[in-house]
Amino acid sequence: MTTEDIHIGGRPSRSAREIALWLIIACILAAGIGWSWSPTPFAQALAALFIGCALVHAGAFYGPRQALVLFTLCIAITFAMENLSATTGFPFGNYHFVVDGGLPRVGTIPVIVGPLWFGAGYFSWIVASILLDGAARRLGRPFDFIALPVVAALVMTQWDLVMDRSESTIAKAWIWHDGGADFGVPLTNYLGWLLTSWLFFQAFAFYLRRELRPPPLTAKQSRKLQAIAVLFYVSLGLTHIVPWAMGQSGEIIDAAGKVWQIHDLREMSVVVMLFTMLFTGLLAALRLARSKR
Repeated sequence: MTTEDIHIGGRPSRSAREIALWLIIACILAAGIGWSWSPTPFAQALAALFIGCALVHAGAFYGPRQALVLFTLCIAITFAMENLSATTGFPFGNYHFVVDGGLPRVGTIPVIVGPLWFGAGYFSWIVASILLDGAARRLGRPFDFIALPVVAALVMTQWDLVMDRSESTIAKAWIWHDGGADFGVPLTNYLGWLLTSWLFFQAFAFYLRRELRPPPLTAKQSRKLQAIAVLFYVSLGLTHIVPWAMGQSGEIIDAAGKVWQIHDLREMSVVVMLFTMLFTGLLAALRLARSKR
């Protein structure tokens, strides 16, 4: 690499800026995979950084105004559904949050919960659009308008299928009052995630269909942003490899009084991740590679 490749008129060249960007992304993802599984202040800071990355990505991909609207739609719907379930048991089941007791709450739900739904949901939306060959660009077509929110909801629920048993049964970030067959997590939780995810994804689709077009991006820029979204999505699942590899042992008791083996729970999270989130991310990456060709 020559000096001209690094500096043009005293400023870093485009290639140098791009390398720096990928290094920053790599550091964020590595930190998230290595430390976000443990309920510590550093993990909370990583969660806030993840949400910020989703907002920046949405602003670059759709535009700042669109990103703000998507964020608002998501947190409004998810806070409504979370509070409904915490009060009535529908749609997720009977539970209450324990983590982040010092944070402000929206109803009975910690304020961080809605933005986390947005962060994971936004990247799930991009992954689902890739799987459907860019359906987010064709929301005027009835098939894509219906199919994309459904597929995105399934992609999103895969994340909860991987993380809920460890976050609730081991970390006790939230407590399922009646336990459940999936290491203390009930089936109703996953059905509730499907419903809630579909509701705000369908709201996304309604809003985006009314927009004339997203900000103009070259094919290369679009693929690059989509590749970043795939990496962030997959990293959410890879966080469960570290605690499993540590070989934690012992027993944990859920709220229903059932005893579970910690190592079994950790291993099941990794198994589920490999054949859901990792497979979905790989398929999306292959779709992107094929579109480049």
